This record gives sequence, C-alpha cells and structure tokens, in this order.
Amino acid sequence: MKVKKSRKRPKTVIGMKLSDTLRFSFSSLRGYPLRTLLMVLAMTIGVASVVVLTSLGEGARRYVSGEFASLGTNLLIVLPGRSETTGGIPAMLMGETTRDLTIDDAVALKRNSAVRLIAPINVGSAPVSWMGKDREVPILGATSELLEIRHWTMARGRYLPPGDPDRASPICVIGSKVRKELFGANRALGEWVRIGDSRFRVIGILKTEGRAIGLDVQELVIVPVASAQMLFNTPSLFRILVEAKNRESIPVAKQQILATIRTRHQGEEDITVVTQDAVLSTFDKIFNALTLTVAGIATISLAVAGILIMNIMLIAVSQRTGEIGLLKALGSSRRQILLLFLTESVLLSVLGAVFGLLLGELGSWLIGKIYPSLPVGPPLWAIGAAVMVALISGLVFGVLPARRAARLHPVEALSRR
Repeated sequence: MKVKKSRKRPKTVIGMKLSDTLRFSFSSLRGYPLRTLLMVLAMTIGVASVVVLTSLGEGARRYVSGEFASLGTNLLIVLPGRSETTGGIPAMLMGETTRDLTIDDAVALKRNSAVRLIAPINVGSAPVSWMGKDREVPILGATSELLEIRHWTMARGRYLPPGDPDRASPICVIGSKVRKELFGANRALGEWVRIGDSRFRVIGILKTEGRAIGLDVQELVIVPVASAQMLFNTPSLFRILVEAKNRESIPVAKQQILATIRTRHQGEEDITVVTQDAVLSTFDKIFNALTLTVAGIATISLAVAGILIMNIMLIAVSQRTGEIGLLKALGSSRRQILLLFLTESVLLSVLGAVFGLLLGELGSWLIGKIYPSLPVGPPLWAIGAAVMVALISGLVFGVLPARRAARLHPVEALSRR
C-alpha cells in the first residue's frame, strides 16, 4: 500500500496570524529607531501641514460668515442703479440719469408681504463738537428699525425712537469712541452737540463693536435719516436695508422689491438688490477653493513623505537581505515577505498620521490663542483626507521595496549578495 505524501507546506510563524505579522513588523521598526523616526517625522509633518492649513482656510470662511451674520439675518440690500450691463446705449449718453432712492421708496417697500423690516440709510461726514472739542466723524442717517436689523445693543440710553422717517428730529446716538474723545469722564447723555450747523441732543451710546458698511461702529454718530438729508442737503438715500420675514421669503422679497420700485420709477428697474445669501455663497466658494488649494499643496508633502518611506525601505531591503533569506529558507512565501514589508510601510504611515493629527490640532489651538477672533478648526473632510492620503502613500510607495524583497532568492540573500 502506497502512502501519499502530503504536498502541504508547513506553516511558519510568519504569516500564520495577523498578530504575528504585526509583532514582527513592530520589532523590525524598533530595531532601526533612527530610520523609523525619520520616516514617521516626514509623514507627521505632511499630515500636520494639511490640518493646519485647512484650519486656517476654514477659520477664514467661518470668520467671514460670522461677519455677514452680524449684518443681520435674512438681509437684502437695495442699491440705486443697476450693476448689470446691457447691450443698449448707456443712459448717461442719452442724457438720462439714474433715479435716486427716496424715503418714500423705502416706506413703499415696507408694504410688501415678504418684508419684515426696512431701514433707509444715508451716510456722510461732518464735524461734531462739544465744549470746544471737535472731530470729523462719519454720520449715519437711519431709523429705529436699524437697531433690530443689525442686532446692535445699547450701552446706555436709548436708540432712535420709532416714528415717521420723513420727520427730522434733533437727536443722535453716538459710538463709544466718540463719547470717550468728546466727553471723556463727563456725562454724555442729555448733552447737546453740534453736528455741522445743527444742534443734536445725545440720547444713547452704542455698545456694539465692529464695522457697518465699511465704518467703525464705535466712531459713528447716528441721526434720524431725515435729519441726515438736511445735514447733507440731499433727498436721496445711500441704500435701503430690508429684512425678509424668514429665509424662505428672501427670493419672494427680492421679486417684490423689484416690482415695487419698477412701479414707482415708471417701469424702470434701476436698482440692484443684493441678498446676503448670494454674497455669503460667493465668499464660501472663494474660501472653499482657497482651502482646497492649500490642502492640495500640503498634500504634496505627504507624497514626499511616501517617497521618503520608499527610498528608506529600499535601503532597508539591501540591509536586511540576510534576514529575508532566512525567512525564505524557513518556508516563507513571496506573498508573506511582500505582506511583511507592506505592513511596515502602513504602520509607519499610521504612526505618522496619528502624530500628525495631534501636532496639527496643537498648531490650530496655538493659532486660535494668538488670533482669538479667527475661529480656526480643521473640517472633518480634511482630517479624513489627510489620514487616507497618508495611508495610501505608505501603501503605494511601499509596494516597490516589498516586491524587491519578495523576489530575492533565498541562497543569494543568505550569502548577502
């Protein structure tokens, strides 16, 4: 009776279990600490660069979004004149002029069903004086609704009272810097100041900081819009701020505004309506493109780290030919040798990704401490992309040295040729 010989190769410790493969790879990395440190450091810097740069881009986007949110919610801005160009003859060459926006136009817009609040705005500059102290300050003509539209708050006193916007009144609200420079330690509420050739009584002091239509809120003096028209001798408005009833009403409110002005201006649509969402969407696109660009630039460093891993692993293959020959002599297959070297590359990438995320988060935290007004923080997609690219780089660039190690002949490897 013939006994059939088993052709099954004996299992070696290497490749029998995933835990054995990981243990062997870790021991190989610990055997060359300097080489391991350099490869991990390269991957760490790459991942940290992606995290920090995307944090800056995302922080800039959040900052701009926050600034627009401070302008008010569901906001539309009505500007005199059309921003679009047409194929017709320009109005100025025909001897025509663009019709100005007036307070009556603003009052008419308030009657629309999708409109909640309106605030006609006038802007100019005039000298403001009190007890021999004077300075040139921006003058903002507005109505009582502006406070609610812009979400401003008062430090002391009260804001402009509600009433007929066509009615001028000798009252004003001043910013905190104006109060400090004109009144110092003296009481400002109830005092009379001279603005241009007219006298106004101070009824309130703004607490809000920031900027409004390009002006520092703390340096503003706010008067009723009709009073501002008298000061600057103009019947026209600079712009009209409109707040829609809700976010869904913004498109309807825009159409109603255009229709109202078209009716009042003899069929001419001679205004531009800018929605807050449209402006914010434009800035979002710009900053998203910027974030993707800097992330792409930072990702190059991950590719460089992958190339470094490949080069050092190729050197490692030449240094470890005896070890590879011994593994093959013990029965390890090409696939097992390939898996061992790929595991080492992936482990290096994982360690680099972990340390890179920690370093990137630390960098973002430090930037947030240095610039507290900038809400830095990496988006989740950037973190995921950085880790994935790191792992893919380690895997892809680890293939060449792994294949070279797997192709070594055991006899030649043992003889270290």
